[in-house]
Amino acid sequence: MRWAHVGLNCRDQCVTEEFYSRWFGFRRSRAVPVGDGEILFLRNGDAHLELFPATGAPAAPADGPAQPGAVRHIAFRTDSIDALLAAMGDAADVTLGPLDFDEVLDGWRTVWLRDPDGVVVEVSQGYRDEDAIEITERELHV
Repeated sequence: MRWAHVGLNCRDQCVTEEFYSRWFGFRRSRAVPVGDGEILFLRNGDAHLELFPATGAPAAPADGPAQPGAVRHIAFRTDSIDALLAAMGDAADVTLGPLDFDEVLDGWRTVWLRDPDGVVVEVSQGYRDEDAIEITERELHV
């Protein structure tokens, strides 16, 4: 089993495509006609986004919706949050942070942004997995 993609509902697919292409390095890999519109497929390495046409107003708090069944946010890693935010300028709709998590992991910083459709995008620098993690049945709630 391998990860496939995240599907996003977009008010304006071109605006959303430009956001993820410009700031996160995605490029269109396919466009599939559906009815009067199309579904756009974007790719950055092994990460894929699928952009659907949609209507309606977004509703997402600072780090994403908390209700069950809703995606809270999508996330990316960067070498420098400060450089990303400087490059984005007014295009960075920051909802939370940047926050430092040095008490957990030295050098870990995170900022949350809203994409053109209101989807919360988390961007972190300095995160890394622990060297060895043992997962017990209790931790898995089995």
